[in-house]
Amino acid sequence: MSLIQVKNLTFAYEGSYDNIFEDVSFQIDTDWRLGFTGRNGRGKTTFLQLLMGKHPYKGTISASVSFDYFPFEVQDEWDSTIDVAQAVCGAELWQVKKELNLLEVQEDVLYRPFGTLSHGERTKVLLAALFLKPGNFLLIDEPTNHIDTHARGVVSRYLNSKKGFILVSHDRVFLDGCIDHVLSINKTNIEVQKGNFSSWQANKELQDGYELAENEKLKKDIKRMEAAARRTADWSDKIEKTKKGQRVAGLKPDRGHIGAQAAKMMKKSKVAESRRERAAEDKSKLLKNVEQADELFLQPMQFHSDGIVEAHHLSVAYEGRAVFEGLDFTIKQGERVVLAGKNGSGKSSIIKLLAGEEIPHTGTLRTAAGVVISYVPQDTSFLRGSLDEFARQKDLDKSLFLAILRKLDFERVQFEKEMEDYSEGQKKKVLLAMSLCQPAHLYLWDEPLNFIDVLSRMQIEQAILNSAPTMLFVEHDMAFARDIATREIELLG
Repeated sequence: MSLIQVKNLTFAYEGSYDNIFEDVSFQIDTDWRLGFTGRNGRGKTTFLQLLMGKHPYKGTISASVSFDYFPFEVQDEWDSTIDVAQAVCGAELWQVKKELNLLEVQEDVLYRPFGTLSHGERTKVLLAALFLKPGNFLLIDEPTNHIDTHARGVVSRYLNSKKGFILVSHDRVFLDGCIDHVLSINKTNIEVQKGNFSSWQANKELQDGYELAENEKLKKDIKRMEAAARRTADWSDKIEKTKKGQRVAGLKPDRGHIGAQAAKMMKKSKVAESRRERAAEDKSKLLKNVEQADELFLQPMQFHSDGIVEAHHLSVAYEGRAVFEGLDFTIKQGERVVLAGKNGSGKSSIIKLLAGEEIPHTGTLRTAAGVVISYVPQDTSFLRGSLDEFARQKDLDKSLFLAILRKLDFERVQFEKEMEDYSEGQKKKVLLAMSLCQPAHLYLWDEPLNFIDVLSRMQIEQAILNSAPTMLFVEHDMAFARDIATREIELLG
């Protein structure tokens, strides 16, 4: 057991006016299974890169362990998988086999070219190789993207048997299965907390609730004190005026008594002002880390009949290999159907077919005449240029589009950047904001939550529940799929 100590860390990318980290200090134990959370663009991947020594920074990062990053780049994907694994860890064949057995990877995978492996198999092989490497601390950056629900469960249980890593993931169920501490990048600080993601979230909600309630109380106190101060000032003015007043019934005003009353009022006024300043100072300390999660809505259109999608004896094959065969299903208006199954079972093929892409198939898959579709693809690599250009190309209401991005935690400065410079999470938010802008009868979403932070996932989840659209989607986030889907179609290919 040893410590990784971060002291007074300050970092900004060259040419940027804003610091990503500013005078940040904390420490973590190298035996912890640490989940790393925070909204997109807050600097999670950047921090991992700083630990790897990829950028100059101010402050100090000290550790007695070496760092390894997942996923690492495989130089030649045509090398056999065993060669790729052993090049990383130097372990014996039996050791690699033993580790992969824990991850439910078949032995024949070791003798295939690495490039022929599925996303899930690649993830498992790379993780196994890194954990076999002695004396290292793993920096695991979003291992769950593009892997199916079953594989996520296997990887989560595997990580729970290990120690000594930082794990970036936005899958709540996955995190709960394998971490014992949380490192969170908040709006104004970084904090470390013992527990899993659910306990961290519960504590965050309690803290946010306390601060919101305290803020409302202080607002009322300040308003009441300001009203009292105005009354005190009015009374003081009236007393002061009697000092200079006319004789009453031949008597002189008692200026000494009046002066004492005025002084007393002045003292009360100063005490009240001091209390008001303290209340305002206390109020200013609140809400800095309260995350805003404004409500979002889709714009579903009502169709003239219940039937939206129909598949009849649908089969898909690639290069003569059947992916699935003889599939029949219908989707009615108001249904939210999740396509379930392992990677390679044909889920994305169905989505792409409905979106109009050319996929080799037999049988029929059709939408009713006149159905308007909004499509969120997996791939974001085509996003280029400015948000203005994108909004024009997609015929979006620009004001609404940008307002939705703001609700998804886009800073205004991001609006001026080219989309190719966005993080993967930000690119995905562009596609989701597009779909949220589009009135449609049917929403086709293919793994929409890859790279999306947890709070945004919750916003999108609530938007779907609020709007009750007709949807067909693929998503391996178990919590999201469980809460959103009204029905599941499982592909056994």
